[in-house]
Amino acid sequence: MLKDLTARDILAKLVSFPTVSSASNLALVDWVEDYLAAHGVRAHRVYNDDGTKAALYASVGPEVEGGVVLSGHTDVVPVEGQDWDSDPFELVEKDGRLYGRGTCDMKGFDAIALAAVPKALAAGLKRPLQIALSYDEEVGCLGAPRMIAEMAAHLPRAAAAIIGEPSQMKVVNGHKGGIGIETHLRGHEVHSSLMHTGVNAVMEGARIIDWANQRNAENMAAEAGPIDALFEPPWTTCHVGTVQGGTADNITAKDCRFVMGFRCIPSESVEGWHARYLETLAEIEAAMRAVHPEARIDTSVRFQVPGLQPEDDGAAEALARRITGDNATHVVSYATEAGQFQEAGYSAVIIGPGNIEQAHQPNEWLSLDQFDAGIAFVDRIIEHLCEDA
Repeated sequence: MLKDLTARDILAKLVSFPTVSSASNLALVDWVEDYLAAHGVRAHRVYNDDGTKAALYASVGPEVEGGVVLSGHTDVVPVEGQDWDSDPFELVEKDGRLYGRGTCDMKGFDAIALAAVPKALAAGLKRPLQIALSYDEEVGCLGAPRMIAEMAAHLPRAAAAIIGEPSQMKVVNGHKGGIGIETHLRGHEVHSSLMHTGVNAVMEGARIIDWANQRNAENMAAEAGPIDALFEPPWTTCHVGTVQGGTADNITAKDCRFVMGFRCIPSESVEGWHARYLETLAEIEAAMRAVHPEARIDTSVRFQVPGLQPEDDGAAEALARRITGDNATHVVSYATEAGQFQEAGYSAVIIGPGNIEQAHQPNEWLSLDQFDAGIAFVDRIIEHLCEDA
């Protein structure tokens, strides 16, 4: 029965849903909604534009401010091309590890959060425990902003948001911001023997990519500030992972497409790098149009994620440190939904079971020790919510 499930039982069920970002997550959301309903908890959905995916949030306990959000995402990365020893969508326990896609990133924490619901109901909370499960985190943290906005509008404001990305249960209070800019160069086709009369979109795209290489070299050589120095690497990175374009070896390419990504250190803004990139594109586009007037460069923002900034006297960080005893400084270079919660006015911190090195890998796993540590951490949050404010 849904009411009698352990965190491990819930994890097994969550892993069984192949919620890769290219597919719908609604079957998982249906199951979670039924699970919460079995405990008398009403869930709220926030759909994407075409209704194929949904985020889900719920609240347990009194409708007052000062609660805690447990936040996770439901999507996972693909398994195609990876060599797995078992079915990626079946939870397998072996040698003290739980194997399966998403066990580490981050259905393990999702399962812990959901298993906390009946505990919270029985505990006599004085402040609410709020559950937040998003979609499309893996492709740019696309699903959380609408969910966060609805939570802020319809639920009493929580004092702390715990984003359970795998951190080995260390308290992470900072991460880089990021932006991905879809870039489409449109050239002019001619025979390559007359290439001076055409505009080769691929070769012009190479100029842009080389600009990124030059910026990376400059950034690497610059002296890092005290906060920036905590990151690995301690500079803003510019990156292109795939390039598409061209039709034949002897034709100047009509099209070239890629996504330019920036991961920005705290001392530099995502908006600043976006503006700098557009200035560079304008210069290259002007040179292209001097050859052919219809040549151009089009851009659109695929994703934009704010960084997570360390907070002065932040409630989320203070709570996590009090429970874990971890007073060290930890930051990560990848982006998470923590920055989006913080941007919306929540005190936010990252802490969750598992090692990020296992995320996205074949035979992804979460150790039982880390899983149990995550359960114990959330149990302490429930105790905190039963205390007088």
